[in-house]
Amino acid sequence: MDIGCGSGVLAIVAAKLGFAPVVALDADASAVEATRLNAAANSVSVDVRLADALTDPPPAADVALANITRPAAATLAPRLRSRRLVVSGYLPTDEPSLPPFRHLRRVTRDGWAADLYETS
Repeated sequence: MDIGCGSGVLAIVAAKLGFAPVVALDADASAVEATRLNAAANSVSVDVRLADALTDPPPAADVALANITRPAAATLAPRLRSRRLVVSGYLPTDEPSLPPFRHLRRVTRDGWAADLYETS
C-alpha cells in the first residue's frame, strides 16, 4: 500500500518488483488521476483510491509505504494494519520511534531519512 501516493512512484515500483495487489491512496483527486495514468503508462496494475489515510480507515496490507512528514507518520502509524512499514520524507534528526511499530533500520541520504519498521 502506497499512502499519499502523489504520482504513484512507490506503487508503480512495488508492482514492478512483483508485489500484488498494490493499493495506492491519496486525498487529492489530481494525485489519484496522476497515479492511474502513470500506472497505465508503466503497464502495471495498481488499485488507486481517493482516501485520506489520516482520517479514513486504511485497508490492511502486508507492507505500507509512505513518503510523508514525520508528524503525519506519527498520526498514521497507529491506524495501520500492516506487518511492515517503510516511511521517508523527513530529516535524519527526526526521532525514529513510531509506535506501535518496532524500528528496524534507518537509511539517510542527501539530508533525508527513510525508516523500516515492523509490528512487534
